Parts: sequence; structure tokens; C-alpha cells
Amino acid sequence: MPDLPPMPAPASHTFHETSQTVAELPPVLADHVEGHLAAARGMAALLPSVEAAADLLIATFSGGGTVYTLGNGGSAADAQHLTGELIGHYKRDRRPLPTVTLTTDATVMTCIANDYSYEDVFARQVQALARPGDVVAAFTTSGDSPNVVTALETARSRGAVTVLFGGGDGGAAAKHADHVLLAPSSETPRIQEIHTLMLHMISEKVDAWAAA
Repeated sequence: MPDLPPMPAPASHTFHETSQTVAELPPVLADHVEGHLAAARGMAALLPSVEAAADLLIATFSGGGTVYTLGNGGSAADAQHLTGELIGHYKRDRRPLPTVTLTTDATVMTCIANDYSYEDVFARQVQALARPGDVVAAFTTSGDSPNVVTALETARSRGAVTVLFGGGDGGAAAKHADHVLLAPSSETPRIQEIHTLMLHMISEKVDAWAAA
């Protein structure tokens, strides 16, 4: 078999190396970049609320409480992301912090959905688990998912503190939230991107406290 010519090295270009500006991107991609930057700039006004949410988690863990997180679809992934940062760690080697995501037990989820309704998949778990001194944190881009709304309502009835990671005006879920963190956008991708920024900022402060 004849020798094959060497494969060319893969091109390695960064955004800056190509000298491509946002304006030179295809319009659909440029819109994503500009929308993300606008939403990120809008975060400045939310910094006190984000810090208050971090302080709430610190007070909850200090008092022996548990944080429960929940959401649907991409928001379920965000809920699990926050739990991972708290049980694992963000940047520092420190003790694990008691956090549970209510989307991860497929047997419980499908049992409740089958025997009751999908609207009850979070509320029934909250009813079973949440106690005064705990926090129930919900991620939702619309704020109107019935299972999220009922979960927050149930959490309050159980004496837990409720936190909403939302967007726009917060939807129906906002009226059941003690702490409301609304991404400055009404577009689902931007809201989810800002939720990630928020949970990283919260994780930074909680992480530093837990490692001290």
C-alpha cells in the first residue's frame, strides 16, 4: 500500500484571529451575540437580588436546611446544574451542601404523572420533603408552567422559602416566590443563558462561605 500524504494540521482560528466582527456574522448568529450581550449588561441591576439569593442559601445551609431545585426541559438542566455546584463544588474543595433536584427520580416522576397528573410531579415531592427552613428554587423561562406554579405554592404552604429564576415579568410563578430573579429578556435562550450566569454567581459566594 503506498504511503498516504500527511494530513494537514487542522485550522485553529479564534474569533479574534479571523478579525470577524459581530456585524460580519450571519444575521441569525449576530442576533444571538447582540441579544446575549444586552441581557448580560442588564444584569447590573439584578446584582443585589442575586447576592440576596446567595445569602439565603448560606443561611439555609447554616441552619441545617435543604435546597430543592426543579424545572422543565432546559430549566431542569439548570436546576440540576445548581445542585451539582452545591453538592460537588464550584471552585473550592469544601464540604458538600444538601441539595436535591426534583427532576432526577424517574420512578417518582412517572408514578406521580401517571397516578395523578404531570401538574403534580413537583408539588407532591415538595409536600413530602420540604420543611420550614428549607428553600425551593424553581427555574422557568415562561413562569407559567403549571407544575412549577403549584410547586412554589405548595412550598410556601409547607413553610419553605421560595426562589424563582425566571424571565420577562415572571409569569404566574412570580406571585408564589419570596425571591424573584428575572433575567432581563423575554427570549428563552437569553433567559437560560442568564440563569447560568446567576447560578454561577450564587455558587461563587456560597462556595467561598462553605470553604472558609
